[in-house]
Amino acid sequence: MELALMKKIYHSATCTTCQRILKELKPGKDVEMQDIKTELITPAQVDVMKKLAGSYEKLFSRVAIKFRSWKLNEKTLTEKDFRQYILEEYTFLKRPVVIVDDQIFIGNSPKNVAAAKAALKSR
Repeated sequence: MELALMKKIYHSATCTTCQRILKELKPGKDVEMQDIKTELITPAQVDVMKKLAGSYEKLFSRVAIKFRSWKLNEKTLTEKDFRQYILEEYTFLKRPVVIVDDQIFIGNSPKNVAAAKAALKSR
């Protein structure tokens, strides 16, 4: 998967937060959308995200319900663990993940959503 000239949003169609953010972002037809619940993330995709983000930990959601039910909050997780859990259970990916060329925007903070919106519009 190439990093150049890519616009992609990884999201969950059933997540109300993702739905709200997508309405705000108004992605055009040039943006590839991937519902990570129905089209699971591949190892290659998570590796591209990590390359852009700097670590798997930045992609990992500690607010996922399964984080506590799997008792992961009681463990010291490594980069290898973060990658494995994201691939094993889609809810561990902090969503949405917006990629615009070599920029990545992870999660739903207002600042992050605003930056993603600006990046999508600038190209």
